[in-house]
Amino acid sequence: DDDVLDTWFSSALWTFSTLGWPEKNEDLAAFHPASVLVTGFDIIFFWVARMIMMSLHFMEEVPFHTVYVHGLVRDGEGQKMSKSKGNVLDPIDLIDGIELEALVQKRTSNLMQPQLAAKIEKATRKQFPEGVTGYGTDALRYTFYSLASTGRDIKFDIGRMEGYRNFCNKIWNASRYVLSHTESHNLSEGDATFSLADRWIQSRLETTLAAVEDAYDNYRFDLASQALYDFVWNEFCDWYLELSKPVLWDDATATSEQLGARRTLIAVLEKSLRMLHPFMPFLTEEIWQTVSPLADQAGESIMLAPWPGRQNDRLDAESEAEIEWLKEIIVGIRTIRSESNIPPATELPVFVVNAAELDRERFSRNEAYLGRLAKVRGITVLSGEEAPPASLMTLCGDLEIRVPMAGVIDIEAELKRLDKEIERQEKEVAKLDGKLSNKSFTERAPSDIVEAEKHKKTMAETALATLGRQRTQIEELRSA
Repeated sequence: DDDVLDTWFSSALWTFSTLGWPEKNEDLAAFHPASVLVTGFDIIFFWVARMIMMSLHFMEEVPFHTVYVHGLVRDGEGQKMSKSKGNVLDPIDLIDGIELEALVQKRTSNLMQPQLAAKIEKATRKQFPEGVTGYGTDALRYTFYSLASTGRDIKFDIGRMEGYRNFCNKIWNASRYVLSHTESHNLSEGDATFSLADRWIQSRLETTLAAVEDAYDNYRFDLASQALYDFVWNEFCDWYLELSKPVLWDDATATSEQLGARRTLIAVLEKSLRMLHPFMPFLTEEIWQTVSPLADQAGESIMLAPWPGRQNDRLDAESEAEIEWLKEIIVGIRTIRSESNIPPATELPVFVVNAAELDRERFSRNEAYLGRLAKVRGITVLSGEEAPPASLMTLCGDLEIRVPMAGVIDIEAELKRLDKEIERQEKEVAKLDGKLSNKSFTERAPSDIVEAEKHKKTMAETALATLGRQRTQIEELRSA
């Protein structure tokens, strides 16, 4: 009966009618009720509620135990994607890419309102002047996970896709580094000594695994993807790989320490790949096929590999605290170098003021790391009575990290450079201030353009303040 078996009526029978009901069979017994239903909030009444009612009536049980309700994907302006608006993006085009003319043709053909074709074409050419670059399946998939928040609307941002494509590239390059230091070595024989960096990254891995599992349990795929991104990019790639280089590249390093670094590299990468696999299946499968035998985890496919097990004995609060201390010191020295226009390759002497006994011990233990990552030539920890030479300073907690400038920069030339840059930034602030005080601009221009100009002004003011501090410090050096 067409009046009864409409779309939503037949859909309400879906959970059991697709399994052979009203006949009783193995499929119906095995797969009903299901565990989780994934759906959008807009059809909770039309579909979800009706499925529950029908299942309770005919099967005398609920059809699923959990309903995961996600938001609706909208364009960057928050508009619903529709053919008539010409703002639909085909996932295949995001994966493989599409040239501008083909995209225009796709968006303007077979319109319900042909008179909108010119408007849609103009908007498309403005938004995608070069067409759409192919970002790959994994980058698209990871983007949607990262956007899966608890809100009703998901604003699709193609810039996020570019960021996650870079993340995929980062993982690929990190795996190449790891394999270059492990493939030709026997990792199973010998006694390994695990360094501070090894213990730290293993502890951070366990902390990340716990965070990802908690996010999974609560259907917060956005939090899981962010935790993995932060760990893999910011901790494993940006810090641990760099911390491993002094150990692996120095011939004077003990063999047991090098073995510890190699085992840590391959174990952390392999475990990270298994955590990442649900989010980016293709890249992780490709890398895992090479990495897994080295980590004693070989198998037919990463899809069939077990979820990583927790190893709480690897949690190490002391190592985490010491590495955070080390990172703060390195970042502080790098900031001095950057703000003073000192070339990255220039080795710097460092003087330390207000060092506690624990700080002294840490400086002694981590001299190799500081030499490699901060290009430090020597570290002098001063007692309370000793005065440091004329130097630039950064604070790391109570510690004063001082870099003497004698022989490192040309003070007069640096002051001239700073004066020129200060003048340029002052002009930029004045120009933006005039623009933003013009009511005809702030009231008529699109809100995103106005906000962009405000952001530019804030950035220019911040730069101006930084330049002023740099000039004051160098002026003090000249008069010291």
